[in-house]
Amino acid sequence: MLMGRFYNSIDAKNRVIIPAKFRDALKGPCVIAKGLDDCMEVYPQSVWEAEAAQLRSLPKSDPIARKYRRARLFNLESCEMDKQGRIVVPAWLLETVHVSKDLVTIGMDDHVEIWAKEVLEAQMANDDFDDFSDKYPV
Repeated sequence: MLMGRFYNSIDAKNRVIIPAKFRDALKGPCVIAKGLDDCMEVYPQSVWEAEAAQLRSLPKSDPIARKYRRARLFNLESCEMDKQGRIVVPAWLLETVHVSKDLVTIGMDDHVEIWAKEVLEAQMANDDFDDFSDKYPV
């Protein structure tokens, strides 16, 4: 299970260091995608294949399902960590999620989210966590 948060940054060559705690889960081919919020998601290939299967199961006759499937598949690329545990993030993705320098990397169980620090802080400031407990009691 991937969990926890780490603060890091992106370098001049658009490389992000994956925290050591997450590297074993993300070894080998990965998929980097625009997340459903203003973040990047990094999936191990096996996890992404399961999500891709769910996308394939959406009805092609449903225009909303087609748009969702297109949006997910249009906004992803393959990636792989180098020996220093870095991945290269495509420039288009950095622009899409408003990354400049400072990042927060979050373990999200089966994948990793990478946020621009200021975007995550703004989102967290607007979230009322008490609302979640009513809808999703654990």
